[in-house]
Amino acid sequence: MSKTPVSLSGKVVAVTGGARGIGEATGRALRAAGAEVVVGDLDLDLAQQSASSYDASALALDVTSRESVEAFLDGVVERHGRLDAMVNNAGIMVLGEFREVPLERQLAQVRINLEGVILGSHAAAERMDNGVIVNIASLAGRIPMPGSAVYSAVKAGVIAFSEALDAELSPRVRVGAVLPSFTATELIAGTRATGMTAPISPEQVADAVVAMVDRPKLTTTVPGHFALSGAQWPLLPRRTRPWMRRRFGLDTVFTQFDRAGRAGYDQRTGG
Repeated sequence: MSKTPVSLSGKVVAVTGGARGIGEATGRALRAAGAEVVVGDLDLDLAQQSASSYDASALALDVTSRESVEAFLDGVVERHGRLDAMVNNAGIMVLGEFREVPLERQLAQVRINLEGVILGSHAAAERMDNGVIVNIASLAGRIPMPGSAVYSAVKAGVIAFSEALDAELSPRVRVGAVLPSFTATELIAGTRATGMTAPISPEQVADAVVAMVDRPKLTTTVPGHFALSGAQWPLLPRRTRPWMRRRFGLDTVFTQFDRAGRAGYDQRTGG
């Protein structure tokens, strides 16, 4: 069970992609810490069912639409009078070799995972007097892997965007990125654990988000011991990186996966 050691009593927090996975766990953890939580999701019925189970609320949200994002946050402010924190969590992962996966399917990751973060951050910053924006990135943004080229690119973009925006908006609004490793959600359906790590729980990521809302910083890697690996990866000699990928199974985890086991997730996310 997730344990939240901080108090966010009185804070109003919006969470995108809050119907399931990391978003649902984050909503629960924030509410357990005392925050007033509003989650947004395309699947409003599921989001409302989830949010009601921990005394939060839900609104419809399409993170690829500026109008939808702004209406979502206007709804948050209308319900609670202000916005103290925004968690840009909504995202999808498309796996497979770059030349084989339909390009439109891959580009959906740019619209949801990167443009969605930009739209959410822009709308949130306009509605905050003081506040925190937390963007869910990925360790893949530091350690790119075959079979996830576009996903790795957009998550690297989220990390860079978060740091640049924090430098611009600080100290009034702080912006940070959380970088989870493999997380046991539907996002990794059909894949197998690698020699590098077993999947972490969504609750571990949620706890990191709560901690960042309470004490903002530029990046948090989950689990924390991968922060050094992520920072060192770009410094490795080019010929060393393929060996490292083979050594830890990172060369095939996103190219050789159980397609039948992933079919349900792909269908739900537009595949």
